Amino acid sequence: MVNLDLYRVFYTVARCGSLTRAAEELFISQPAVSQAIKQLETQLKTPLFNRMRKGMELTAQGGEIVYKDVEKAIRLLDGVETKLNEMRENATGTLRIGASASIFQYILAEKIVDYHNAYPQVKIELVSDISPKIIELLKSDRCDVGFLNLPVPDEEDILLGEPIQILHDVFIVGKKLYAELCDKPLTLSALQGYPLILMEEHTVARNSFENFCRQLGVKLTPAIEIDSWDFMKRLVTNGMGIGCIPREYALRRLSEGILFELNVQPVLPSRAIGMALPASGNMPFALRAFTDLFKR
Repeated sequence: MVNLDLYRVFYTVARCGSLTRAAEELFISQPAVSQAIKQLETQLKTPLFNRMRKGMELTAQGGEIVYKDVEKAIRLLDGVETKLNEMRENATGTLRIGASASIFQYILAEKIVDYHNAYPQVKIELVSDISPKIIELLKSDRCDVGFLNLPVPDEEDILLGEPIQILHDVFIVGKKLYAELCDKPLTLSALQGYPLILMEEHTVARNSFENFCRQLGVKLTPAIEIDSWDFMKRLVTNGMGIGCIPREYALRRLSEGILFELNVQPVLPSRAIGMALPASGNMPFALRAFTDLFKR
């Protein structure tokens, strides 16, 4: 097996021309330098230096031949270390962010723009998928940071931080239904007489909704199942039913009076978006700078 430390000692002695100066540069003792050279000469079965009164001189048939290749290798390794240090201390390279389309649109869009403006040299790759798929990408090193709809199962290969956004699910209607429902508190069971528009089955939002209804002994069957919050808002705006959506995803239309929030009691439990990282602990500067945006 190649001992890189021996070759680094050889390279330093050849460049300095002296055991003493090489020892000072390498921060080791002169006997240790001398012993390393002898060990490498034994390993290569050829003398590498002529021991001169004024210092060390490369042998023509050994040291001079080896030196050029060793110099290239040392510079290449130093270049690798420099790049890794730059990654740890500067925002460079590629940042792979994983999240669902909704989280990108409603939670991450402004943060990503802010990050790009601050670190334009970083290439950003957006990986859009559901939370279980994002977890798998994190575990297989195909994603640097993921944003998940909580809760998710515990994974020993994943570090899950504090929630970055709390979501409050509410019932919304358009103007056509608002006049009929706006002035009175409603129970969940009272919604049974109206067409419901819900996210499709097996999503975190739908599971949370159904678990809450089950606890109250209420069964609500959707008239329409969709896979997009924007599509839900469009259908609700056009009077096709009552939607259930995080208030944070409908703020603009609510403030503009296009959609209206119903007073349904009891309120649905809040949910959250969490940030997940690989448990490997590798945290280059580019990634650390991005995660720091969520600590403010």
